[in-house]
Amino acid sequence: QVQLVESGGDLVQPGGSLRLQCAVSGLALDYYTIGWFRQAPGKEREGVSFTSSPLHGRTYYTDSVKGRFTISREKSNNTVYLQMNSLKPEDTAVYYCAANRYSQAWPPPSWGMDYWGQGTQVTVSS
Repeated sequence: QVQLVESGGDLVQPGGSLRLQCAVSGLALDYYTIGWFRQAPGKEREGVSFTSSPLHGRTYYTDSVKGRFTISREKSNNTVYLQMNSLKPEDTAVYYCAANRYSQAWPPPSWGMDYWGQGTQVTVSS
């Protein structure tokens, strides 16, 4: 049974930092692209950052988070992290991690992801 479990969401002041974790079980992490998506109230889900399988070695950041967010994967504990620095109120959303095995598109679209976590709330507010 495949499971993706997010954690690390919290209430933080503007300019603060958070590290989100996506604990993955039931699949071989090395063969999957893992993406972080977010969805704010009244808005569509958007892809924030992606890390491809180590075989391809690619990463992707949406423009609004470049230079502030860093994605990484730790094979020893099957976990993917999203380090978020210099947080802004517009980063407020539910953050989801998702896994994709095969995709011709880079980054994979949300409808192409194979497995999803349940989400973790990030709120940036003073």
